[in-house]
Amino acid sequence: MALPAKGPVTGPGSTPPVHTEDAVTSVHPVDEKLHPSRLVPAALQHIAAMYAGVVTPPLIIGQACGLDLEGRTRLIAASLLIAGVATLLQTLGVKGFIGNRLPFVNAASSAGIAPILAIAETNGDGRQLSAIYGAVMVAGVFCLAIGPFFGRLLRFFPPLVTGVVITLIGVTLMPVPVGWAQGGDKAAADFGSMRNLALAAFTLGVILVMQRFGKGFLKQVALLFGLLIGTLVAIPAGMADFSALKSAPVAALPTPFAFGAPEFQPAAILSLCIVMLVLMTESSAGMLALGEICDRRADSKVITRGLRTDGLATMIGPVFGGFPTSAFAQNVGVVSLTRVRSRYVVAVAGATLLVLGAFPVLGAVVSLVPMPVLGGAGIVLFGSIAVSGIRTLSEAGLDDSSNIILVAVALGAGIIPLAAPTFYAEFPAWAQTVLGSGISAGALVAVSLNLFFHHLGTRSRQTVPALKSS
Repeated sequence: MALPAKGPVTGPGSTPPVHTEDAVTSVHPVDEKLHPSRLVPAALQHIAAMYAGVVTPPLIIGQACGLDLEGRTRLIAASLLIAGVATLLQTLGVKGFIGNRLPFVNAASSAGIAPILAIAETNGDGRQLSAIYGAVMVAGVFCLAIGPFFGRLLRFFPPLVTGVVITLIGVTLMPVPVGWAQGGDKAAADFGSMRNLALAAFTLGVILVMQRFGKGFLKQVALLFGLLIGTLVAIPAGMADFSALKSAPVAALPTPFAFGAPEFQPAAILSLCIVMLVLMTESSAGMLALGEICDRRADSKVITRGLRTDGLATMIGPVFGGFPTSAFAQNVGVVSLTRVRSRYVVAVAGATLLVLGAFPVLGAVVSLVPMPVLGGAGIVLFGSIAVSGIRTLSEAGLDDSSNIILVAVALGAGIIPLAAPTFYAEFPAWAQTVLGSGISAGALVAVSLNLFFHHLGTRSRQTVPALKSS
């Protein structure tokens, strides 16, 4: 005989039934959909932190290729659009195929500027961008081809290695905000002037005060308040440049192959494929760092999907005027500093980049933030990345002498390009590209020493635990 179905117990003194929908309400912070009152300011912080970095490559490359103001504006618009598309793909993505589904920002990387300028110098007028874009497209295909294998190497990236790499991301990028604090343009007469440094220090002070006395949401948007207040102070001091507003067109959608059809030159392709390896290393390190910060550790599948997005954006970008795409470390710093880990915040930032690219006049408004203001905020951003790396290292078993040696040598290798920029001047070009980046140099040394100490000939020895998948 069948038992009667059990229904909710009712009556005097009975406990109200617990509904399953109410019982399972916990959402991981990465997947949290914030109220617009919190989401929009948090997204603006990401835009403010990355904007200067996004427009730097097209500005420098455009000037080197002899483009006029209109041409440089088109390059900037294309970079913003590609950054928006890539960021949306990373944060929302297609589960199991593309996008790491983390609060991860993708945009044109400054790491590729030097080799791209070298390609421009070896080509005559009118052919520079064609040669550059042909090499960039092949580099994107190269990333797509080896990305899946790159992701499978995660077992060689235990916390001991990732801690070194994350620390180096913060340390080796510190010259960027320092340069911003001095004014950004080394050729300017007021570069490093006391008023630039004072404005940077004031911005930093505002952020520190907000962190000390702000509560809840105000503390989370301390960076945005620092940028806003610093810019307002700069305006009466004559340190805000409004010329971009006057010259920027209202709307300027990029035209496919506006700068000519791509040319595929073997030497240019080889140099940018090497650059792509460096960018993949840095992008993987950024995903690992973000996974630690968000308490959703990036496994090999996440890395593969993220690199697939890098490759796709790098391959398609040149059609509209984009450049090699990779992770933006400053936005990892924003997540670490604010502890707002929702990927939908960064998705809104990506959508905003799309709008800024389609309407350059809006992007010019964001560019009103003076470089010294960005510098004051950048010191906090990049410093917080280094702190995340130190936190990871604290859990990596530094009571073992071999681990101490590994960290010491890897950090030293990563700091060499920072302490002595000409150290590798006599090395081959490909070696300069790889070792000239403190992040990639430190990562290579850390991985190699981890193999030496914990893998080769040590089967009976307990190895350092690898990162767990989410």
